[in-house]
Amino acid sequence: QVQLVESGGGLVQPGESLRLSCTVSPGLFSANFVGWFRRPPGKSREWLGTITKSGATVYADSVKGRFTISRDSVNNTVYLQMDRLTPEDTALYRCHAAENWGQGTQVTVSS
Repeated sequence: QVQLVESGGGLVQPGESLRLSCTVSPGLFSANFVGWFRRPPGKSREWLGTITKSGATVYADSVKGRFTISRDSVNNTVYLQMDRLTPEDTALYRCHAAENWGQGTQVTVSS
């Protein structure tokens, strides 16, 4: 069974940090690429970054330097560390692997 489950979203104030988790089935975790995407309210989906099986990462310019993707093979989890959050980061965050999507976790940044 292939499954991705995001968690860690919530309400934070501007300038704070948040770490999202994407827990995947073992077979899906072996995919060559795992990506993070987000959809802000009223906007289209945006690619944030990708991590390979070896741990190499690529980021969108819009979040480079603030967001960090990592992976934990023991726990079959890919993380998205988000620092210095702004209200513009408010969105539904989803992970993707091997043509499969998680349901997403909501992040709201507001004072």
